[in-house]
Amino acid sequence: MAEYKLLLPSMGEGVMEATIISWMFNEGDFIKEDESVVEIATDKVDSDVPTPVSGKIVKILKQKDEVAKIGEAIAILETEGTSSNSETPEPKSYEEVKDQIVQPEPEVVKTLEQPLSNHSDNSFNDQSSDLYLSPLVKSIVQQEKISEAELTSIKGSGLEGRITKEDILGFVKNRGVGQSAPAQQSVTQVSEVKVQPTPAQPISVNEGDEIIQMDRVRKIIADAMVNSKHTSPHVTSFIETDVTNVVTWRNANKNSYQKREGEKLTFMPIFIRAVVKAIQDFPMINVSVDGDKIIKKKNINIGMATALPDGNLIVPVIKNADQLSLSGLAKAINDLAYRARNKKLTPADTQGATYTISNVGTFGNLMGTPIIPQPQVAILAVGAIVKKPAVIETEFGDVIAIRQKMFMSHSYDHRVVDGSLGGMFLKHVNDYLENWDLNTEI
Repeated sequence: MAEYKLLLPSMGEGVMEATIISWMFNEGDFIKEDESVVEIATDKVDSDVPTPVSGKIVKILKQKDEVAKIGEAIAILETEGTSSNSETPEPKSYEEVKDQIVQPEPEVVKTLEQPLSNHSDNSFNDQSSDLYLSPLVKSIVQQEKISEAELTSIKGSGLEGRITKEDILGFVKNRGVGQSAPAQQSVTQVSEVKVQPTPAQPISVNEGDEIIQMDRVRKIIADAMVNSKHTSPHVTSFIETDVTNVVTWRNANKNSYQKREGEKLTFMPIFIRAVVKAIQDFPMINVSVDGDKIIKKKNINIGMATALPDGNLIVPVIKNADQLSLSGLAKAINDLAYRARNKKLTPADTQGATYTISNVGTFGNLMGTPIIPQPQVAILAVGAIVKKPAVIETEFGDVIAIRQKMFMSHSYDHRVVDGSLGGMFLKHVNDYLENWDLNTEI
């Protein structure tokens, strides 16, 4: 018999950890290869983790509601055969790498330590810092007494700017080089007068009020929305679109499509087709911002905001939407929407969006001002389609007719998208919808 460590697998780009929701088996149970054994939750989506081998669960290492890092062992299995090679190498401890660090001169250490010892409030605090540090990096920080002010000055080279072992060792090696005591002291003095945010005022709770604790997903949504508002200066443009041709075309094709494909034909494939064409016209909408750099995305991946039965929201992604036919878009939309509502999405299904659409018309709303999902720079909200009297220009003069109208609102990041670009993009989406060809095949 051999011991096998079941590791938390990679959940996709940007996902570093997951919370254990529930185990589907108990210690002592036998599980088969590819059988789902544990349900986990990431900041992207909930999913199941299968086992790559068959065996008996000897010990569960991570219990319900505990957080596990990607690559960390969450259970130990007993399998038949030779010893497993599934375990990833353990990271080296600080003691093992300490000898590789070039220590600064004692005089420099003394100079640097003097101002820090007088300001203990600047020392690194594991609880107060919002930086993500690996256990090894955290160990080095604590051993070297690196202050939080110094820590925030280090430019991380890891994923999403995270500080790696090489970054922290390089900082220690060059600590104090090119700095004088007065310069360091001036930094310390500035930190003393840093304006602190005003603490939130306590909310009064009156008799009869109900206190509802946010669930995990709602907390994630709340944090993401606040972060987006702090990151991007939002500007919103509006336009009213005549979608009479779109409604007429869908009414003429929806029954035959459902009979042929066994699924519904919604308006969303048409909206996405129009957005994709507009992105091709204005590719600078399909970008992200990294400091003072603009990353122009090659792929056009459309996020589709989807309401869940529990009232929360998730955004599955249609990858390479520009390469799909209208029928392909319809199938992808229906598949993602079904799996989203039945908790069958994988983390990969919610990653990589470069532009997002939110259909607020589903709830009977005429328009909305959507918040940009980071790190995208724009999002479109489409409202309810309603019949309205409208002035139509004809060769015989202006007439009043009943038309199908819909508001669209386009929120964009004013750091990189000016009003002209944001407005012209929205106008092109409008034009594609208003001029929808009634002979379009699906």
